[in-house]
Amino acid sequence: MNHPTLLTVRVLRKTAEATDIVGLELAAEDGGPLPAFSAGSHVDLHLPSGFTRQYSLCNDPGETHRYQIAVLRDPASRGGSAALHDAVSVGQTLQISAPRNHFALAHQASRHLLLAGGIGVTPLLCMSERLAQLGADFELHYCTRSLARTAFVGRIQAASFADRVKFHHDDGAAAQQLDLGGLLGQPRPGEHVYVCGPQGFMDAVLGRARAAGWPEAQLRFEYFGAAVAPTVGDTAFEVQLASSGRVLPVAVGQTVVQALVAAGVEVLTSCEQGVCGTCLTRVLAGQVDHRDQYLTPEERAAHDQFLPCCSRSRGVRLVLDL
Repeated sequence: MNHPTLLTVRVLRKTAEATDIVGLELAAEDGGPLPAFSAGSHVDLHLPSGFTRQYSLCNDPGETHRYQIAVLRDPASRGGSAALHDAVSVGQTLQISAPRNHFALAHQASRHLLLAGGIGVTPLLCMSERLAQLGADFELHYCTRSLARTAFVGRIQAASFADRVKFHHDDGAAAQQLDLGGLLGQPRPGEHVYVCGPQGFMDAVLGRARAAGWPEAQLRFEYFGAAVAPTVGDTAFEVQLASSGRVLPVAVGQTVVQALVAAGVEVLTSCEQGVCGTCLTRVLAGQVDHRDQYLTPEERAAHDQFLPCCSRSRGVRLVLDL
């Protein structure tokens, strides 16, 4: 996996934020300022085990002395979240990327509707704090399985925008359940919808919004992970590098990134699940079989860019701007 220069940070604090959720406060190892970030940003955290995971920053973007992240223990963890829960301790150093933002606030919006599912609250909490500072019109709906699994309750209740936050718990009374139909039943000009959380939650929100006619430009989202796309029916194909004309085969069961790296072609990657956008590559010719959770339906339809970590070709060849 290729990546730009990494930052070395030290774990200053490790806190239990809710059942199966820990918070980590990170500071530069040398005590200096960290790179600035904006609401919605994330960092790639590189674990000693070799895994790389993306975590949204959930502290005030005005802070340069620390980054805060929160990590949900995933029962299907391959070593990422479990390591952060069990093997990382206060004082330990870790390596992270500089912050990147693929989930930025639409500052031109007249109103902001934020929908968080579980740990997906992390970027939306940061956004809420920023919107409150700006005096913007917004509301946050925070959905969790139960109160015990709801992180940052105290922080939200103490915030200046507490009256703009509505909690929805799966095990709560019917009256407090999330009413997607009421929230998204009719598009409202100038209002932007933000959603982050488990894939099922996000699919439900985005599906309801699109069915109701919300313009894609007013829907903003970020996936934390993606289900593995089915491989039944996959066929081999080729990619051509426009800069040299070189043609590389991509075998069944092999990703385009893997084929490129095997041929000595440098590709910047991170999540390798089609959710972060790091490996986004221009396509000059060919039809893409999109399997990512990053591009919008309109962007996919153009077939002029794709995520080579997961997407494939519908035909025999893709010509790439590489």
